[in-house]
Amino acid sequence: MAWAAELEYLVRVDGCRVWADVDLDALAHNLNVVRELTGSGVATMLVVKADAYGHGAVAVAHHAVRCGVAALGVGTSAEALELRRAGIRIPILLLGTLLDEEAAEALRNDVHIGIHSSDRCRRLQELGLELGRVARVHLNVDTGMGRLGVLPERAADLLRLIRASSHLRLAGVMTHISSPRGAWDPFTATQFARFEGVLSEARAEGLLRGWIHAANSACVFTGARPLHDAVRVGISAYGVVPGNLPHTARLRPVLALRSRIVFLKDVPPGTSIGYDSTWRAPRRARVATLPTGYDDGVPWRVGNRGQVLVRGRRAPIAGAVSMDYTTIDVPAIPGAAVGDAVTLIGSQGEGRIGLEEVAAWADTIPYEVACSVGKRVVRVYRGGEGTPLPARGSAAASPREAPARPPRGSADRPGAPIPP
Repeated sequence: MAWAAELEYLVRVDGCRVWADVDLDALAHNLNVVRELTGSGVATMLVVKADAYGHGAVAVAHHAVRCGVAALGVGTSAEALELRRAGIRIPILLLGTLLDEEAAEALRNDVHIGIHSSDRCRRLQELGLELGRVARVHLNVDTGMGRLGVLPERAADLLRLIRASSHLRLAGVMTHISSPRGAWDPFTATQFARFEGVLSEARAEGLLRGWIHAANSACVFTGARPLHDAVRVGISAYGVVPGNLPHTARLRPVLALRSRIVFLKDVPPGTSIGYDSTWRAPRRARVATLPTGYDDGVPWRVGNRGQVLVRGRRAPIAGAVSMDYTTIDVPAIPGAAVGDAVTLIGSQGEGRIGLEEVAAWADTIPYEVACSVGKRVVRVYRGGEGTPLPARGSAAASPREAPARPPRGSADRPGAPIPP
């Protein structure tokens, strides 16, 4: 196929201690669900920060481009540069802050920059003059998240400063919705109203350019409106949405975490297992050892609380999870043997353990569980061979924008801007 050369990041499971199956067909399906909910006039920016929430940013980004996403969002400039080095050409927006020492490489690689202060505007203008580069910026308006972003009453001042700067180009105006309940939370409406106040003032002065974007996964799945030009979706694309929100049953989990039994032993009643002896065999027990621990994405807090799947059946975690190993109690699983595959997250046979369930055992959120899948976990990418591109223009967000997949040789070159 035309993109076969891009598949060098694919790896095989060959004697792995622990691996993550990443279902590219499920990713494509979830992105299509998002498009159905937003409509064809709204672009999709896929958030791939934190190594695409543990799924592998480079592989996920390449496949997302084939699925027609219009842009990618990252948390650090290093994440953006990794994608540029991997050949990703579509716009990449640094959603977080930019450190001074990172700015030059960001400009050289045409990384879009979220901006929230006049000082940052001036420094980027000076650097742009020095390098002969135009910095493409998205004004971040703080409507209630309270972390980064300019306060609404100062947003117009920054927009005027950007317009007056020869080496700054406004590529978008954005805000960050704080509630995981989206439109179900009254505060979301307050944030949208504050954002609309900024937009109205900017329109009156002719200051707007590029994309307007605010909605996240929770907003998309609760029907928040308006969606403006683009939505920024992260966790929903990977098959998870916080809370019991509408339409989420249509999503397919993208990640499965698997290991294998490397040791089995029968122990008498009272035998202690693991650090601090937090589990003692209540009877004669068969204990299986897995070569995977909290460095691989098995939360420490699931010790003595969580479960895994062996031969399609659930087995309890016995004792504390350590950095490299987890022990499970398997006497109720006939035939369990060294070499058996074990599923810690995902499906096996008729059984399934979802990210949400693991997060509940660990008293945390699904995001943290997915992002904690460590670097030594081999990612194995499956599917994706027959993913069709959406019809041209299906991801275009407004008359200010070009199609998500412009012809090669034009806007589909490295560092292509989000067109005005």
